Amino acid sequence: MLINLNWRFCKGAIFVGQSFYTVDVFTDRLFSGAQIAVFPEAESLSEQSMQVIAEELNLSETVFILPSRSNAEDFYLRIFSPREELHFAGHPVLAAAKVLHHLDKLPNREGLGECIFGMTSRPVSVRVKPNADTQLIQFAVEVAPIIERFVPEDTELAALLSLPPQALDVKAYSPRLVACDQPYLIVPVRHQELLNTARFDGAAWSQSSAPSTLAQEILLFTPKTGHAQANFAARLMGPLIGQSEDPPIGSALPAFAAYLADHRDLPAGTHTFCIVRGQAPKRESVILVELDKKVGKTLQVRLGGAAVLASQGELYFPSQATAA
Repeated sequence: MLINLNWRFCKGAIFVGQSFYTVDVFTDRLFSGAQIAVFPEAESLSEQSMQVIAEELNLSETVFILPSRSNAEDFYLRIFSPREELHFAGHPVLAAAKVLHHLDKLPNREGLGECIFGMTSRPVSVRVKPNADTQLIQFAVEVAPIIERFVPEDTELAALLSLPPQALDVKAYSPRLVACDQPYLIVPVRHQELLNTARFDGAAWSQSSAPSTLAQEILLFTPKTGHAQANFAARLMGPLIGQSEDPPIGSALPAFAAYLADHRDLPAGTHTFCIVRGQAPKRESVILVELDKKVGKTLQVRLGGAAVLASQGELYFPSQATAA
């Protein structure tokens, strides 16, 4: 696979290869879930190179695996979208663990493949259950959510989603602003069809009070799904998300777990939910979320699912693109 990342690098350059994989995440079927690129030996790449590669591959996220920076972690991850570096995203964590397990590089602890990934946001512990028909990969994070109940009026929210006000499910749930790493407007709708037909209205957004919340993404969800095993269906929308896009929701799920834990109807204890993004036979993701609701400012959240190796290749680019 030969990709011209930047013509300025190419004249008189010596080309070097960098192996990479693509992984379909939160699915047990090839060509489903979210497609993530993984570079398992990225220590020679500069930050500029990582961003150029992520932009050229044009997947939702590309993850670069680096050596650990301290004894407190096993590897260090840097995650890039085509636009920018991300502090946290769930799908690349699973993809990185899948590739490392495939390469037999995960430490084996008590019969499980386990490791700690260092990230710019916080360390993340990962566990891979081996020798199963459907391999489960789970990672855990501890978050200190900030939850705000003063959000735009229901009529404003409905307008920027191109839905009638009665489409919002304000009896069982209510819209809230939840921030862990970044703020999300979390908005419930009554059923799956409304979730699918909602369309972001940029003009309504700019005229509403929503921009003052600092949230750039809306997590739209419903408890009434068309999926036999799912408790919720969800999708992301916002001013930076294209109308035809259905991006991965992993980075928003710690905030969604905090949203659920904040509801009084949910008793203290450990709770497990299944959330689906997208629809079969397209790139449907099935995500298991586990949370520990207890007294305190922090929340333990575990996200898990299956992942499938989809491809392996080598990306060639001039040696000037690598770090000195």
